[in-house]
Amino acid sequence: MIGTMPEAPSLAAWIEEFLAFCRIERGLSLNTIEAYRRDLAKLDQYCQARHISGLPDAVGLSQYLDWLRRSGLGSRSLARQLSSLRGFCGYLVREGRIAVDPAARVPSPRQWRNLPKYLDLAQIERLLEAPDSRKPTGLRDRAMIQLLYASGLRVSELCHLHLSDLNHELGVVRIVGKGNKERLVPVGRSALHALVAYLAQGRPRLLKGRASPYLFVTARGGPLTRQAVWKLLAGYGRQVGIFTRLSPHAIRHSFATHLLEGGADLRSVQLMLGHADISTTQIYTHVMRSRLRQTLDAHHPRA
Repeated sequence: MIGTMPEAPSLAAWIEEFLAFCRIERGLSLNTIEAYRRDLAKLDQYCQARHISGLPDAVGLSQYLDWLRRSGLGSRSLARQLSSLRGFCGYLVREGRIAVDPAARVPSPRQWRNLPKYLDLAQIERLLEAPDSRKPTGLRDRAMIQLLYASGLRVSELCHLHLSDLNHELGVVRIVGKGNKERLVPVGRSALHALVAYLAQGRPRLLKGRASPYLFVTARGGPLTRQAVWKLLAGYGRQVGIFTRLSPHAIRHSFATHLLEGGADLRSVQLMLGHADISTTQIYTHVMRSRLRQTLDAHHPRA
């Protein structure tokens, strides 16, 4: 075990201290903090079940990650767990809680980068037509899907949108993304038309005189949740014959892939997606290369 200061608090107390630091000092989003909480709670439960006091050393953390792997956790999830551990341990070192950072000596799990799942244009068209525009919820859902595809938003960004974030005249939406970073993303004409119809006819009928700062609201007047958006998309997907687990991120992937296929440059797509590092955006070039391979195999006489 790592040497600690006398009368050190429990691992659970250190975790809460770290989460408070992330919220107050670093200003991280609630989603990021909850992800840290889930990851570190697993470590705390693991240690309690094995009567491990304090923070495990590098060998102990490696054994913990190996236990997660044998429990069925994939390489990407393991990498996220290790990232949470490194952030937590780095904080403890800086605050003088521990003398040595055990996570710094834990090797990263090998990551296989799966190509992102996305929809083709025909599937997107069917999905956009699925909501019933005669209903206020249908007007809302069509505007929501149109905006997701037109701007490549994350589902959390969509749910947190305020009325004031949409500028009809300029045709842009202001997004507050990860790390509270703001970006302006253009909105296409089709999405703007769907939004205007929803704001004029759907949203007032949903609110029934109640006030709400949020753009997309429920029949009770509250904002749409991430879980509700996932459920709605999956339902519309089944309705139009898209039986794979349709997620908001698949719409985001479709937005990026179709932009690059249409000739957009990688840097512009990075800015619209809100990626901090262009290497994250570069995975979509792998999608394009994969499609080129399929096209060659299907149509070249000597493929």
